[in-house]
Amino acid sequence: MKSNDIKKLLKMVANGELAIDEATAKMSTHLDFGEVKPDTSRGERLGFDEVIYGKSKTVDQITNIASKYIESNLNFVCTGLDEAKLTELQKKFPNFTFNNEARMMKNILKPASRKMSTVAIITAGTSDMFVASEASEMLDICGIDSNIYADIGVAGIHRFFSVKDEIAKADVIIVIAGMEGALPSITGGMFAQPIIAVPTSTGYGAALQGFTALFAMLSSCANGVTVVNIDNGFGAAMSAIRIINLLEK
Repeated sequence: MKSNDIKKLLKMVANGELAIDEATAKMSTHLDFGEVKPDTSRGERLGFDEVIYGKSKTVDQITNIASKYIESNLNFVCTGLDEAKLTELQKKFPNFTFNNEARMMKNILKPASRKMSTVAIITAGTSDMFVASEASEMLDICGIDSNIYADIGVAGIHRFFSVKDEIAKADVIIVIAGMEGALPSITGGMFAQPIIAVPTSTGYGAALQGFTALFAMLSSCANGVTVVNIDNGFGAAMSAIRIINLLEK
């Protein structure tokens, strides 16, 4: 809650216009619905609203949370949804927006103001597009434009060099790769911008569901590369958003 709003509430209490309990409720930084406690001050505190992780939640739990957000006039975003959950939730919330590739549903009541900075999102292969889509969606929700450069991994490095001038125009670069996870090292050695690397679970047996790419990125000889968790396009977007919010402060 902004300091000016708090001052207004305190003046109302002092003037007898508002009871202390009512003022306390208005100043609360979260709502309490039992299992659901939306963090209403996160946008003010961190620059982005709370996002629900849907992978480990049931359709009923997600439905309950979404309903509470609607009642509270809050933006609702849910990530990590499989096809079955997306199908069921589309029936329950026909007015929401769904992105099956990003595995996400959203209901944006208060759009974010658009930022001046941009993000380049690079994928090593087409199989990594679901992670890129999740990152792109989250950036857009937070008012940041992004461009996706897909399928430009090290197996055909000429594809990477063919778009390097466009990539260089971005303020932050997100690099998404599975297999041996080499692309962030190349990107980090070429560009001065903050590089956020995302290992994906793409690859045959020895790729170990993304751990091989994760270890490669953590061991990169390109200095200053930030690494987030496996398949975590959301986390990469949040890192980029923090950087851009600071740049534009």
